[in-house]
Amino acid sequence: MPYPRGAVAVVGVGATAQGELAGRSADEIAVDAFRLALDDAGVGKHSVDGLITCRSVVGQGIDTDIGKLAGLNPRYSATLEYGTCNFSLHLAAMAITSGLCHTVAMLYGTNPRTNRFDFGRPAPGSDFSAPYGFLHVAGPAAMAFRRHQHLYGTTEEQLGCVAVAQREHALLNPLAVFREPLTIQAYLTAPYIVAPLRRPDLTMISDGGAAVIVTAADRAADFAKRPAYLLGIAQQTALRELENDDNLMRPWIADVASRVYAAAGVVPADIDALYIQDPTSVWVLQMLEMYGFCGIGESGPFVAEGHARLGGSIPVNTNGGQLSESYMWGWLHLVEAVRQLRGECGPRQVPGARLVQHCSTKTFQKAAASILGSER
Repeated sequence: MPYPRGAVAVVGVGATAQGELAGRSADEIAVDAFRLALDDAGVGKHSVDGLITCRSVVGQGIDTDIGKLAGLNPRYSATLEYGTCNFSLHLAAMAITSGLCHTVAMLYGTNPRTNRFDFGRPAPGSDFSAPYGFLHVAGPAAMAFRRHQHLYGTTEEQLGCVAVAQREHALLNPLAVFREPLTIQAYLTAPYIVAPLRRPDLTMISDGGAAVIVTAADRAADFAKRPAYLLGIAQQTALRELENDDNLMRPWIADVASRVYAAAGVVPADIDALYIQDPTSVWVLQMLEMYGFCGIGESGPFVAEGHARLGGSIPVNTNGGQLSESYMWGWLHLVEAVRQLRGECGPRQVPGARLVQHCSTKTFQKAAASILGSER
C-alpha cells in the first residue's frame, strides 16, 4: 500500500546555534532545539504524544534519556541508530498514520566538536577495509568519484562547483559554520585530504541541535505556522553492500526515486528546491543523476553550468548543506526545506517554492527520500 499522500504535516522546526557549544551535552542541545520547535509551532510540550530520537555520533540521543530531560511521557517513543532526518521523518509518519500517536517530536543533538570525537578511527563494520584507508566516508567517496571520472570524464573542477555553490548559499545563512567565500580557484589550490577530495568536499565537525514537530494533517490548523505536507516517501536498502554490482555508484538509489515520485504524483521537473544529505560533495553528483535532475554521467557539467545554485534550474542545499552549514546528519536540510515552503529564508529564498525534496543515504547501505509541499 503506498504512503497516503499528505496524511501528515510538519508544523514546527527549530535549530540551535551551530559550531562549538561548550558546556552542553548532546541531549541538552536536543532539548534546546525542542523548545525552539515548540515556540515555532506555537504549542506546549503537552501537545506532543510521540517522541523519535536519533543516537548521535557521541553516543547520546536515547529516547528514554531525552524524554526524561524534556519532561515527556509520550504514548509512543523510539530511537533510531542512524536516524538521519529522512529515516526519522518516515518513522514519525508511520507512527501517526498507524494511530500510535498524533503529534511527534523528532529531536537530535550532537557535540562531537567540543567532545573531540575521533573520526579517524575505524567505523563499525570496517575491520577489513580500514587498513586500506576506508575509515569513514572520505575513502569510499574518493573511490566513487574516481569511478565517475573513469566512466564519464568528470573533472575535479566540476566536482568543486558543488562546494563552491553551497558555500555561496552559506554566506546568506547566519546559522552556517563556514561563511568565508570560496572560489573555484581557491578550491583547486586546496590540498587533498583523500585524493581527489579536498577539504571543501567533506563535511566539517560541529555541535548543534535540531527538532521537527510532525502531526496528522487534520490537526495542522491547530498550530501557528503554515504546514509543510509530506506528499511522498520511499526507502531502499542495499544491505549486500559490496556484493551489489558497481556499488560505489549506488545505482539502487534510482529505485527510491521511482517510488517517491510515484507516491507524490510529481516528476523531477516539478521540484523547486532539492536537499541532499552531503557528508561529501560526491554524493551530490550521484543523487542529482539518480533522482533524474540530469542524465547519468552528466552531473559534472550540470553543476558547472550553475544549475544547482540559487537561481539555477534546481537549487541544491540552499542552507549550505553539511559542506558549509553544519554536520547534522541531514536534520538541518529538513528545517531549511520547511522554511523554504513557508517563504522564510530571506536572501536565499527560492521564489514561489511549492515543492521540495529531501534525500538521505547511509553510505552504501540504504537510502530514503521525502517530498514535501505547501499544499496537500
